[in-house]
Order: sequence, then C-alpha cells, then structure tokens
Amino acid sequence: MDFGEIVKISLNAIRANKLRSVLTLLGIVVGVFSIIGVMTAVDVLQNSIESGMSNLGAHTFQIQKFPVMASRQQWLKARNRKDITYEQASKVEDRITTAMYVGIEAFDQGNVVQALTGEKTNPNVMVFGETPNGIPTNNWVIREGRSISNDDFRNARKVVVLARDIVSKVFPRGDAVGSEVKINGVRYSVIGTFEPKGASLGGPNENYVAIPLSVYQDQFGTRRSLNIMIKAKSPELYEDCLEEARTILRTVRKVAPGAEDDFSVFSNDSMIEQFNNFTQYVKLGVGFISFVSLLAAGVGIMNIMLVSVSERIKEIGIRKAIGARKKNILGQFLTEAIVLCQIGGIIGILVGILMGNLVALMFEVPPVFPLDWAILGFVICSIVGVIFGVYPAWKAANLDPIEALRYE
Repeated sequence: MDFGEIVKISLNAIRANKLRSVLTLLGIVVGVFSIIGVMTAVDVLQNSIESGMSNLGAHTFQIQKFPVMASRQQWLKARNRKDITYEQASKVEDRITTAMYVGIEAFDQGNVVQALTGEKTNPNVMVFGETPNGIPTNNWVIREGRSISNDDFRNARKVVVLARDIVSKVFPRGDAVGSEVKINGVRYSVIGTFEPKGASLGGPNENYVAIPLSVYQDQFGTRRSLNIMIKAKSPELYEDCLEEARTILRTVRKVAPGAEDDFSVFSNDSMIEQFNNFTQYVKLGVGFISFVSLLAAGVGIMNIMLVSVSERIKEIGIRKAIGARKKNILGQFLTEAIVLCQIGGIIGILVGILMGNLVALMFEVPPVFPLDWAILGFVICSIVGVIFGVYPAWKAANLDPIEALRYE
C-alpha cells in the first residue's frame, strides 16, 4: 500500500470508533491548546508592549519614582523614596546637554470630562499635566488645533488637548477645537486634539487629556511625584544621554556615591526585557503542564492503538497471508497513531490561536499567528504519535499470521 492508502485506512479506523477517538483526541487537543493558546496570548501582549512603548518615542526614556512591572517587594521599597519634584526635574532640563527634549509630567486617573452641552465621559479619564516638551517626548501628534505652548505653561492658562475617545464622547458632532469643557467641574478651552494611536498595554489608551503642568498642579496639588521624559538628540547619543540624566539627578537628589539610584529609569528596551523575563517563567510553567497533559494523552493513544490491534487481529492475519510484510503492518498502525495525534494537534492549534487572540480583541491590538509555535505543536504531536504508537504497531507487526487467522 502507498502512503495515501494507509492514511485513508487510518481515517476510516478513526471514524469507525468515533466516541473512543474523540475522547482520545481530547487529551491531545487540551495539551496543544494550552501551549498554543498561552503562547499566542503572550505574543499578543508582547506586541502590545512593544507598540505601546513606542509612545515614548524613538531613543526616549523616562525617569520616575516607581519602577515599571515591579514586584510587591520592589514597589514597597520604592514607596519610601522621596518624590521627584518640579525643581529637581527643572535642574535636569537645564543642565543636560545631550537631550533634544526634556518633558516633565504628572497624571491623575478617574476624572470626568464634560462638554457645556451636557455630554460627559465616564469617571475614568486620565488627565496628564505636561510641560510643552511633554508632548513630543510622549510621541503625541496634534491632529487639529495646536499643542500646549510655553505661554500656556508660564501663565497657567486653562487649556486642554483631547484624545480621540474624549472627542467622540463629548463632541459627537465634531468641532471640539475652540469649544470649552469641564474637567471635574473646572472650565478649560479646547486648543487641540491628538492623532489616534490605538490602545496598548505599554501606554495609555485614547481616553486621556493633556493640560499645562502648572494648571495641573493648581487643580490636583503639588504633592505628587513627577516623571521626567527625555529624548536624546540621536540614537548614537542615547546611552550617553541616559547616563548624563542619571548623574545629574543623583547629584540633585544628593544620592551618596556607591548607593543605588533612588529613582527608576525605563525605556522601550528595558520594559520589553522585563516583560520577557516575566513571561519566560509563564512559558516554562505552561510547558510543564502541557508536557504532563501530552504524556497522559500519549498513554491514551497507546491504549486505543492496543485496543485497535486486538480488534483487528484477524485483518492483520489476512494481510500477512496475502503477502504483507512486518514493515507494512508496522507502518500502517504507526501512521494511524500519528494521524490521530495530528488531528488532535490541528484542532488544538486552531482553538489555541483563536482563544489566544481573544486577548488581542480585549486590548484592541492586532491579532497574531504564532507560526513557530504552531509548527512546534504539530511536530510535538507527530513525536507523541511515534513514541506511543510504536509499541502497538510493533505488536501488530509481530503477530503470527496462523494464530491471527485462528483468532475469533
């Protein structure tokens, strides 16, 4: 028999015992699904982190009081640090020589933005207080109107730039620029809107507004640690710029020589590296669980193949009597085991990709197709089929044809 005929016989054998085959496939499906589903979700999250961190802009980094993606112990340790004040941030801005822009920022969550016509948002708007250079260091682009100017900042003008979700919510008919809104009951003039960038895990979604930092401190208070966002003059100067900023801030904050920084620095690369370190343990845990699941599924494959051999002893005897060799019988039953595993693998891969990409729908980021993991899952299924199918196939191939023909 050629390979196509063997596969056809294998599929017929699976169809002949539907319930038993489905129950056996379930173990393979669960094992492969757990691998593909989690890895797809991790890839989606990683893509979101990478695209989100582009909100910082090219060769840009941020200095803040608390670390990003910190453990509880690290967060509690950072809580005891002194706040980064405007005076400290201003000294960094004045002294640094390798930076193109230095932005100073604070933010507050859970605010309401309301148009004078009555439309208002839910109490979940993020308000950013920014110096003028905070706009380019956040990689925000003005779509309509203008950005926050130095005069707005110096004179503490109550002006605001709105992101997409705010515009669509409170100005459904357009004409946001030139109108007025209330933020927590305080009136602001809308001077511009931001170009949409899409939601991501690495940065805010489109549900935010930006006001001058001077106005922000008047409304929300000054007892908040500020963030310093710095964009180097060029990619080549990035490392020098980062080190220069650290040195200046350590000096300003009187950090003792040899002591660790009492602030955190993060960038695109550091954020992605932390995320990858975190997901590495997730992948190892899921890999171990999937291995146990596939091991159990492999035992099920061996069991069903042994039952299949027992049910088809007479068929094996007839085939041997008309000239089938051991390798033909071995190949047939081994192929059946592999086909059974691969059917379960294909179902597990498809369901895993579908479920993993639900994360993409939740966070409104592009879906991914993890081709490398899909291929790996398919190969693993074939290996499971070979390992757990070889003994039943060997047992069938070594049956005595005379005894097999006598079998009832």
